[in-house]
Amino acid sequence: MVRLTRAQQQARTRAAVLSAAASEFEEHGYAEAKVDRIAERAELTRGAVYSNFSSKRSLYLAVLLDEWPHRPITGASPASEPAFGVAAAAEAFARVWLERLPLAGDTAAGARLRARSVAGVFDDEPGRRVLGELTRLEGLLLGLALESCLPPGGRRVRLAEMILTLLHGADHLAESAPGFGDPFDLARACGHLTSISLHDEWDPPHLPFIPAARACDDPWEPPEEIDDGVLVVLGARRLGAAEEAVRAVASDASFEADNVTIAAVTGDPAEIGALVRLRVSGTMAMLRQIFPGGVRPPVRIIVDGAEGFAHAIGAPVGDDTEAAVRIRDGRVIARADGRGAGHAAVTA
Repeated sequence: MVRLTRAQQQARTRAAVLSAAASEFEEHGYAEAKVDRIAERAELTRGAVYSNFSSKRSLYLAVLLDEWPHRPITGASPASEPAFGVAAAAEAFARVWLERLPLAGDTAAGARLRARSVAGVFDDEPGRRVLGELTRLEGLLLGLALESCLPPGGRRVRLAEMILTLLHGADHLAESAPGFGDPFDLARACGHLTSISLHDEWDPPHLPFIPAARACDDPWEPPEEIDDGVLVVLGARRLGAAEEAVRAVASDASFEADNVTIAAVTGDPAEIGALVRLRVSGTMAMLRQIFPGGVRPPVRIIVDGAEGFAHAIGAPVGDDTEAAVRIRDGRVIARADGRGAGHAAVTA
């Protein structure tokens, strides 16, 4: 008889719980799923389930994250030439997004699982606020990708937000009225949105009044290697502030290292952290499919291990954290905290 180590037994128990939970959520949906039934399916006790997952919500998010690697993204032709048009890019992004829409034969619960939907899962105000910030971050990432396309233009974040509004609406409609709407029409509509003239300028009124960064010359010992540039640690309720650092880098010709690293932290890793990981990993995977060469300025989002970067710069790990450092030649040369920290660190 082979004896399992404690770690192996824990891994086996976790896998059994995830498998049982996936079946439970697919059959009953998130709202009607019962932890007792999940434990029964896994042939475990209720306590064994809660020893691995702190709540039904954290278990649901874990199921969505566990399913992600097994659903490869296909269907969009990657941009092999730098002259990738903005309309074609918007349509390609929409096609990739729409692949996850429920099929006509899916049950309502199965449809939500297929679409990796968190509708009804975060009804509380803190959760809704984080979802708002996450969608702003998604809009920034898609907007930067569209800005790297032809024809050249200025800020395209409002365009990205319009595209995301249409696609999220398609998600909700597919859940309530499966089979309605043609995905090819929706993808083409996203391409046509690029022809709308939008007044899209970057001029937040608070930035001229933020405190200046503090000059320093400190050693830099990150938990993992990152390039020179700016590191911004943002809490889950401040993710929308990522654009402040991105725009400052893009507009400063003297900024030699134009890399922007965003470390997303939270005081609730089991639920809010899993939500951030789910949404960011999904968006980045879709963008890498369409823009394999990346965008400028390069933006890296760190979720796993983000706490280590917060500790490295002395920032608190919380949902309202906003702190930044500027790194040059492996040294920290400027520090900033509070609202506008990313912008302050770049313009120091």
